[in-house]
Amino acid sequence: MNVFHDLALGRIANWLTALASAVLLIFHVTYVAKLEPTIDTSNMDRVFADEFDGDALNTSVWGSHYSEGIRKGGYWTMDQASVKDGRLTIRTEYKEDGKFGAGWYSCGMDTNGRYGKKYGYFECRAILPRGVGMWSAFWLFNSNVNKINGHGREGTEIDVFESPYSFLPGKMANRVTSNLHFNGYELQTRYRNVAISKLDNDPYENFNKYGLLWTPEEYVFYVNDREVGRSSYGGVSQEPEFMILSCEVDGAAGIPTYGWSGRIDRNGPGFTADFIVDYVRVYELPGQAGGTK
Repeated sequence: MNVFHDLALGRIANWLTALASAVLLIFHVTYVAKLEPTIDTSNMDRVFADEFDGDALNTSVWGSHYSEGIRKGGYWTMDQASVKDGRLTIRTEYKEDGKFGAGWYSCGMDTNGRYGKKYGYFECRAILPRGVGMWSAFWLFNSNVNKINGHGREGTEIDVFESPYSFLPGKMANRVTSNLHFNGYELQTRYRNVAISKLDNDPYENFNKYGLLWTPEEYVFYVNDREVGRSSYGGVSQEPEFMILSCEVDGAAGIPTYGWSGRIDRNGPGFTADFIVDYVRVYELPGQAGGTK
């Protein structure tokens, strides 16, 4: 019964998310090509960097985000992550004989317990995975995000980017979204879309930079050094947060369903998709050091 209950609730949540996303796609899009670069890291101190050198993931920096197993419409395992030629690859694919049985497999990894920070400039450079019914993301989080009747100052999920729009036709697919969440993930959740950014190239074929400037007063989001949106919604988080790289499959209870990114079984037989990350870096602003943990 729990599986059916979770699946039913997941389907409802996915449909509501898809509806909200459709409205935002009509009224809330920033065209990156029309913006001038507005951030320069040359005057900042780099305090963290993973360039994904070597031939294996640095497990002193990255571990599994939550326990391996069911995640939305599929499963997460660290087996889906690999490092080669200075790049991290997270592969999303269907496996008949996967670790948890037949289903869609991908990965979510984080720096929880290894590196966390408040304030600064957080950036990754990546090629996004092309595929209906799935999306990649670079985001920040701490456990206080789940606190009900809390506020954003204790902890906010900060989605530097998410990429659910591959299902859109032609160049319309070249978009990412930046969002804020706090107060848990049930009916009490608090959510704000800060930006939907249309890139001036194909992000599924080209590397692009996705950044967040987090200060005590606000969050400012960037694509290729260009500001695409800013917000202090919910009260800016004043607590250290850890970083996450992930790919999600739309659905619930390990079963794919329709959602804001479409439905993954519409991609056809033999579908695979790779989220390729060149680096993750964190910079500290002069005179604005934040706590680390």
